[in-house]
Amino acid sequence: MTPLPPEGPADAVALSAPSETLAGLRELLDLVARQNPFYRQKWAGLALPESLAAFVRDYPFTHKPELVADQNASPPYGTNQTYPVTDFVRLHQTSGTSGKPLRWLDTPESWANLREDWAEVFLQAGLTTGDRVLFAFSFGPFLGFWLAFEAAQGLGALCIAGGGMSSALRLRVLLENQCTVLCCTPTYALHLAEEARKEGVDLKASKVRLLVVAGEPGGSIPSVRERLSEAWNNARIFDHHGMTEVGPVTFEHPQLPGNLVVVERSFLAEVVDTATGRQLGPGERGELVLTTLRRAGMPLVRYRTGDIVCARREESSGWLLLEGGILGRVDDMVVVRGVNVYPAAIDEIVRALCGTAEYRVNLDTRTPLTELSIEVEAEAGVAAALESQLRQVLSLRIPVSSVEVGVLPRYEMKARRWRRL
Repeated sequence: MTPLPPEGPADAVALSAPSETLAGLRELLDLVARQNPFYRQKWAGLALPESLAAFVRDYPFTHKPELVADQNASPPYGTNQTYPVTDFVRLHQTSGTSGKPLRWLDTPESWANLREDWAEVFLQAGLTTGDRVLFAFSFGPFLGFWLAFEAAQGLGALCIAGGGMSSALRLRVLLENQCTVLCCTPTYALHLAEEARKEGVDLKASKVRLLVVAGEPGGSIPSVRERLSEAWNNARIFDHHGMTEVGPVTFEHPQLPGNLVVVERSFLAEVVDTATGRQLGPGERGELVLTTLRRAGMPLVRYRTGDIVCARREESSGWLLLEGGILGRVDDMVVVRGVNVYPAAIDEIVRALCGTAEYRVNLDTRTPLTELSIEVEAEAGVAAALESQLRQVLSLRIPVSSVEVGVLPRYEMKARRWRRL
């Protein structure tokens, strides 16, 4: 695969990485080029880069479809393995929301590094040994559940696994154990609050002071954060993001809520133009590209994540900041009558008006022009106000209809509110 030219500003995001990054990167590339069949073939003829500029100039991107194809051709784990399978001790897989799930392996060393990065999320959120954490997850094959649990346990918090429980039982466990921290998706935190109202449970009686959320962009969206805090008795909302195939990537800036900080000891981050691959600089909006510096057994080098971000280097701390968190995804964007529409933008507008009410977006591609319509569990007057606000913000007329409460599906994991007709 021919690499795309890194033409762009001299202060491109990747080139501002800490000075020690290059040494770690060269060590990783040398090991992987010698022992990893997937990248050995992909990098045939490439020399070790003498600079970060040479790295982004010479080394090609890694795309999810080629990883899927590799695992299909060499099941079950593909050829992206720097060590023999006997060296790995953990197996997890992606959710498959944008295609076939990927299986990902970890050695004891890489798992310890990932756990350290997840612990950083909790430390920045202010987790202490006095906290009691309820993990409201199913504990399926996804990496984040297990990693978060082990990280909090390692920090000395009392950890309670909520797998295999109904929402009503999780609420009871949360209250009876006087949990102070809830870890789940933003959608499920809103659903639990809704369930509490149905069950006559007053969340003001809970001890929850902190919600650590992930899995969706809602944790960085102001209107969603406000609704979450309001529903959970003014609890603090703390966002982060990551992916099974790369691990925990960011934590929320402790002093700048709604903005994410890249864990740079584990990642070389780039921001590139989605169409051309051109390197972008501070304040320019583009696709996040990651190289995993501490996951050598099954690495990803210049991985196109599909996440849309706007990055800048914070002067006081030196942290790489993603302003506004994850702003959207490349594969989620739809063009409606010439307007680029992202699910995160719709979510922010809906939550600002409709609070915790559930909604669904219908994407109709059966005609030459793509159309959107929205169903929301709210009164007709609220639906009309939402339609008006959507037109004002997006300059689009999107029909909104009201449906009865309980008609639309609820989600424990990533919400799938967009339905293609």
